Amino acid sequence: MAKKLESTLGNMLLSLVLLSMVMSAALAFVYLRTKGPIEAAAQQKEIAAIRQVLPEFDSDPNAAKTEQDGVIVYRLSKQNQPVGYAIKTYTEKGFGGHIELMAGFLPDSSIHQVTVLSHKETPGLGTKMSDLKFSNQFLGKNPEEYVLRVRKDGGQVDAITAATVSSRAYCDALQRAFDTFIIVNDSLYNE
Repeated sequence: MAKKLESTLGNMLLSLVLLSMVMSAALAFVYLRTKGPIEAAAQQKEIAAIRQVLPEFDSDPNAAKTEQDGVIVYRLSKQNQPVGYAIKTYTEKGFGGHIELMAGFLPDSSIHQVTVLSHKETPGLGTKMSDLKFSNQFLGKNPEEYVLRVRKDGGQVDAITAATVSSRAYCDALQRAFDTFIIVNDSLYNE
C-alpha cells in the first residue's frame, strides 16, 4: 500500500508550484491557439468599419497605413484616385473612459461618416453616441469650419441629452482624428 504524503508546508508548496506550472502551460497553449484567429477577427472588424466610413475603394487598407501618436490612418483609393482617409482615433475623456471611433474624411477634408468602435459609456445615455441621430450631424461637415465642440462649450455640436461628457469625448476623438488627418495630409504634399 502506498504511503500517504505528509501534509507539510514543503509538500503543499511543491503541489502549488506544480499546479501553477501546469495551469500556466495550459493558458499559454490556449493563448497561442487563439491569438491568430482573434487578431484576424479584429482585423476584419476594422476593415468593415473602414468600409462603413468611406465610399467604395479598391486599394488595400494596410498598404497605405500610418500611425501618428496612437491614431491609425488608412489612405484609400479607387482606380488610383484618392477616395479618402479612414482614421481610427480615440479619447480617454469618456464618462466610462476610453472610446474608439473610426472616422472617414474625404479628400476635401469633409467628414463622410463616423462609427463607434468601442466604449464603456452608460447604457441608454452615452451609448446614444452610436445612434444616427447624433452621428449624422457631422456628415459633410469640414472641421476647419465646423467647430467640433458641444454648444455648451461654444461649438456647433448638439450634445446627447444627459450625456454631455460622452458628447464632449466623441468630439475630442473626432478632433484628434481631424488634427492627424491634417498632419498626414500635409506630409504627403511635402514629399
